[in-house]
Amino acid sequence: MNEKLLHTPEGVRDIYGTECLERQEVLGRIRKVLRSYAYTEIETPSFEYFDIFNMDKGSAPSNEMYKFFDRNNNTLVLRPDITPGIARSAAKYFADEELPIRLSYIGKTFKNEPLHQGKLHETTQIGCELINDDSSAADAEILASVVDVIRVSGLKDFQIEIGEVEFFEGIIEEAGLGKNEEEDIKGLIQMRNFFGLFEYVTKLDIPEASKEALCSFDKFFGGVEMLDRAEQITKSEKALTAIGRLRKVYNVLKFYGYEDCIGFDLGMLNGYGYYTGIVFRAYTYGTGSAIVRGGRYNTLLAKFGKNAPSIGFAIMVDDLMMAVSRQHIRIDTDTNRALVIYEIENQEPAVRLAEALRARNVEASLIRKSSRHSLPEYEEYARKYEFDRIYIVKDNDEVDEHLVISSEISSLKAKYSQNDSNGGAL
Repeated sequence: MNEKLLHTPEGVRDIYGTECLERQEVLGRIRKVLRSYAYTEIETPSFEYFDIFNMDKGSAPSNEMYKFFDRNNNTLVLRPDITPGIARSAAKYFADEELPIRLSYIGKTFKNEPLHQGKLHETTQIGCELINDDSSAADAEILASVVDVIRVSGLKDFQIEIGEVEFFEGIIEEAGLGKNEEEDIKGLIQMRNFFGLFEYVTKLDIPEASKEALCSFDKFFGGVEMLDRAEQITKSEKALTAIGRLRKVYNVLKFYGYEDCIGFDLGMLNGYGYYTGIVFRAYTYGTGSAIVRGGRYNTLLAKFGKNAPSIGFAIMVDDLMMAVSRQHIRIDTDTNRALVIYEIENQEPAVRLAEALRARNVEASLIRKSSRHSLPEYEEYARKYEFDRIYIVKDNDEVDEHLVISSEISSLKAKYSQNDSNGGAL
């Protein structure tokens, strides 16, 4: 066999065994949290027309997209981001709805990342979008749900950093700078190159107050007290309104009791170009990337014909599970699995036993015993594949039950009859 066929392409990987069980358990917990906030699940296609994700909508650069053609020569794209697809769907199916729409999703995203960065090209995201609500209360609710979904994963040490796109835009407008200068300054702040920022800004022909404001982005991060400094550095009404909104959001989060999870970073400017207001990321130990990304995008749906303010977030499942693993957090997968072993002459009672177990919501696996394998080998197999117990079907309707307890096996004799202990027929 060609050895290459056993390997995956660069940027993708297989997930199996205990890792897959734990991943599905965490995803189930997150979906339960999102349902508790009354989000309705939606599924959008894995590939759509190129225009859904082009730069006009700020989703991803063209060279990072996996593109191909259909038989009519339309350019299609494996989605690099799920939010634009949700926006398209909302504009199509909820065109006349004016009250809040809550949609949640889970799906794969695909980005052709540079190989030297070591990033996955196929990732899983789970998240939600709150549409038709432009209030600071909606911002706070979204952030509260982020805290809840992180906590159900088992993570305890994490921080959510919040920024505001309009604070930066207000300072740029106050300085009277054009688009080119704005992009240069934004790039320097994104790279945290504050020495380069100082050198660039001091050469600009703008008021000294604007230079001071732009050169202060290395100080615009920290707790809520940092917002006081940000307010003092500018007279821009747009920037000050952005700070005022952050204060409102923080005050609502105090009602939830989540203020200890919150920090601020007004230099958080990168990400998708469709963000228009509050933006945020969640960080923890064990991964160099954000485990949650989100923000407000009040103009995206208008590009699909529905003028509706929106906010949402996506959980980067691969990064989240990496952090859970590296922090040695045990995920209880709550398995209820039984391995039924039998020899050919006892096949009928073995089948009836397995069916009875399945009727009681036990995951039962039937294996005909081979003379090539010993009982200890089957016990090791049971531990490896997360079985809780082993049933060995013997002659005369007798069954040996072995409980699988970590590396130990305790043996319990049980008389197997035609009826189980609850009176149900086996």
